Amino acid sequence: MRRHHILIPLAALLAVSPLLVGGCSCGHDVAFHLQSWFDAASQLQHGTLFPRWAMTPAWNAGEPRFIFYPPLSWMSGAVLSLIFPASALPVLYTFLVLMAAGFAMYRLAREFVAPNAALIAAAIYLANPYMLFTAFERAAYAELLGAVWLPLLFLAVLRARPTIHGVSIPLALLWLTNAPAAVMGSYTLALLALFRVVQAMRLRVVATATRGHDNSAAPARLVLTYFFGTLLGLALPAFYLVPAAYERPYVQIAMAVIPNMRIQDNFLFVHTADAEHNGVLYTASMLAVCLLALTMFVTILSMSTRSGQRARPALPTLLLALTFVIALLLTPLSLPLWLHLPEMAFLQFPWRLLAVLATVLGLALALLCNKLRNSPRVRMMSLIGAPLAALALSLFCIHLYRQTCETSDMASAIAEAFHTGHGVLPTDEYTPNDADNDIIRPNDPAYWLTDDPQAFAPATTANPGTADPNFDGTFPADQTLSTPAPHELHIRTAKTTYLVLNLRDYPNWEISENGPSNMAIIPRKIHRNDGLLALYLDKASDYRVHIQWKTTRDQWIGYILTVLALVALFGSLHFTRQTR
Repeated sequence: MRRHHILIPLAALLAVSPLLVGGCSCGHDVAFHLQSWFDAASQLQHGTLFPRWAMTPAWNAGEPRFIFYPPLSWMSGAVLSLIFPASALPVLYTFLVLMAAGFAMYRLAREFVAPNAALIAAAIYLANPYMLFTAFERAAYAELLGAVWLPLLFLAVLRARPTIHGVSIPLALLWLTNAPAAVMGSYTLALLALFRVVQAMRLRVVATATRGHDNSAAPARLVLTYFFGTLLGLALPAFYLVPAAYERPYVQIAMAVIPNMRIQDNFLFVHTADAEHNGVLYTASMLAVCLLALTMFVTILSMSTRSGQRARPALPTLLLALTFVIALLLTPLSLPLWLHLPEMAFLQFPWRLLAVLATVLGLALALLCNKLRNSPRVRMMSLIGAPLAALALSLFCIHLYRQTCETSDMASAIAEAFHTGHGVLPTDEYTPNDADNDIIRPNDPAYWLTDDPQAFAPATTANPGTADPNFDGTFPADQTLSTPAPHELHIRTAKTTYLVLNLRDYPNWEISENGPSNMAIIPRKIHRNDGLLALYLDKASDYRVHIQWKTTRDQWIGYILTVLALVALFGSLHFTRQTR
C-alpha cells in the first residue's frame, strides 16, 4: 500500500470532521436527495432494479423523476441507505465522494508531476472551498459526485497518448451523475481537445521546419480519438439519455429555468427581488472571485518556473486561458453564449463552472509544487501538510457554509416520514404536462369513486397554494399522510361513475380493466387539473383494474445503444492492449 492510499482517505476524513463533531449541515437540496435515495432503495427492495418513477413526490402520486435525473448519485445513495442508518448517510456519502475526488486529482497530477506535489494537489482539491460550498451549504450531492470525474476527463484529454475509452468513460460517468456537470464537462472536453489538436499541429510544423523528431500524437489521430471517444461517451449512458431526451416534452421541464433559476439572474453579484437568493449568490460570487484570483496567481507562478520534465510545455498556458474563459462566462458579457449554445441555459447558475475551475487550480498547484526539491524534509512536509491543509480548509468553510437543521430536515426524520407514508412536495420540472401542483391535495386516499371527474376526495385538505401565492409548501405533518394508488384493484359499481387514482397521469402507465366479459380493455381517461388519473367506468359492473409501468420504445432503444457501446468499449480496450 502506497502512502497516498492512506493520506487521501485521511484528508477526506479530516474534511468531514466538522460534520462528525458538530452534526450534519442541512444544505438546500438535502431533503430532495435523501427522499430520492429512500424512494429508490424501497423499489430496489421490491425487485425494481432500475426505478424510473419516484413514488413519494406529489404526496405519493409520484413523478417521473428517475427518468430525467441521472441515476448514479441516487442509486449510490439508495445502496448506502440499505446498509447504513439514515443519520449517517449525509456524512458518509460526503466522505466517500471527497475521498474519490482526491484520488482522481492525484491520478491527474501524477501524469505531470512527482508524488509529493500530486498529494498536495489532491488534498487541496478534495477540500477546496467550492467543493465544501457544494457539500455544506448546497448539499448538491449529484453535483458533488461530478467533481470526481472532471479530473479524469482532463487526464483523458491531456495525457500524451489519449485513447478512445479513456475519453469516453469519464464523459459517460458525468452524464450518469449530473446534467449540469455533464454539460460543463462536454464543453470543457471540446476546448481541451481543440487546444491539444492545435498544439500537435504546431509541433508538427516546427518539427518539419527543423527536421527534428516529433514524439507527440499526430493531429489526425487526436481528432479521431476525441471524436469517437465523445461518441462512445454519449452512447454508453444512452439507457438514461435517450428516454430523458425523448420524454422531455411530457413534463414541465421549462420550470427549471424560471426567474431566479435563469442564467441572467445568477451572474456574479447580480441582485434580484429575492433576498435569500441574493445571499446565496453573494456567497458564490465572493467564492468565485477568490478562486479566480488564486488560480491565476498559482498558474502564472507555475509558468515562471520549470515544473518538471514530465509537464507538457504549454500546459500552464492552457490552464491560464481556461481560467480566463471561465471568468468571462461568469459575467453578463457572455449571456449570448449561455442562451444560444445547446443546453447551456439549463446550467442555471454560471458559478457552477467553479467545479471546472477547481480542477484547473488543483493541476496548477501540482505544477507549482513540483519545483520543490524531493528531499526527505519535503516528503515529510507533504505527508503532514496535505491532510492538515484539508482540515484547515474544512474548519474555515464550515463557519461560512454550515446550514442549520430543522427537525424535519434531519436525515432520520426524512427517513421516518418516508416509511410512515408521508408524501413530499412535487418537483416542478418533473411534473407531467397539464398538471397543476397548486391544487393537488396532500392527504388523498389511494383511490375514490365520484360522479364528478374533477371532484376532490372527501375529507381531504385543500392546498393553500390555491389561495395564497406566497405559500412556501410547508404543510403540517399530519396533513401529508396520503396513500399510493394500488397497481391492481377490484371495484364493484352500481352505476356509471369515475375512478380517481392517487397517481399522476403519464404516458408510460399502461392501464387495463377486465369488464363483464372478462376481456382486457383500455378504459377512457379523463383529464383532471391536478394531474391525477381519472378513469370512466361506463356501466354498473365488477371491474378489475390493472396498472403497470411499461418499458417504452425509447427506453428499449437506450438499452440497445448502451449494450452496443459496451461492446465497442471492450473492443477499444482490447485494441489498445494489443497495440501496446
